[in-house]
Amino acid sequence: MTRIIMSGCCGHMGQVITGIVAADPDSEIVAGIDPAAKDMGYPVFKSAAECDVEADVCIDFSSFKAVDALIDYCTEKKLPLVECTTGLTPEQLEKLNEMSKSVAVLRSANMSLGINTLMKLLAEAAKVFAPAGFDIEIVEKHHNLKKDAPSGTALALADSINEAMDNEYNYVYDRSQRHEARDSKELGISAVRGGTIVGEHEVIFAGTDEVIEFKHTAYSKAVFGKGAVEAAKFLAGKPAGMYNMQDVIR
Repeated sequence: MTRIIMSGCCGHMGQVITGIVAADPDSEIVAGIDPAAKDMGYPVFKSAAECDVEADVCIDFSSFKAVDALIDYCTEKKLPLVECTTGLTPEQLEKLNEMSKSVAVLRSANMSLGINTLMKLLAEAAKVFAPAGFDIEIVEKHHNLKKDAPSGTALALADSINEAMDNEYNYVYDRSQRHEARDSKELGISAVRGGTIVGEHEVIFAGTDEVIEFKHTAYSKAVFGKGAVEAAKFLAGKPAGMYNMQDVIR
């Protein structure tokens, strides 16, 4: 049984993960951390410093404003941390790297098991299609409230392809001012924003007279919560180091 502390437990993802863990016989949330501190069926503390419950791992889906205190807490307690909060500053990312020298840390651009498996498949596909002259394009779609573009997941998919090809591709985000034929070493990334689309990523390998498409669609944010729980069970008991979701699915 993996004992979990849920940071950001009263937020949307915290509540999603609480439901996932409640149905999982191999894990249990023993405490939560959230300024709202409402009843979640387990003890909830307003700050990390107040939490005195023993656990095997912590999942963080809170706010970047709370991350520094949580890193300090987990470092002091030697508590492995699955860091899912987005928008971290360069200083916070460096602090996580420093923490990983003494405690296990897992961070990924996307917690979905499907997306991370897709990254592995794309790396292998690129080794076949790129040398054969296939053009590569990525189209990502999200809801109309998403502020950043392209998505971090689209960039992670592009990176998985580019790393497999010795980083020989250049990312192109906008062709409206380019009046020239497509270069063979371009990797196009397009963003669509509309409605309530949770997340859709399509990777296109376009060759002469044939097209191969890889597509992932998230219908709810529960896919990210499921991945976070699997990551927590993986990370518990691991030695110090920086891990990602690719380590989970190996």
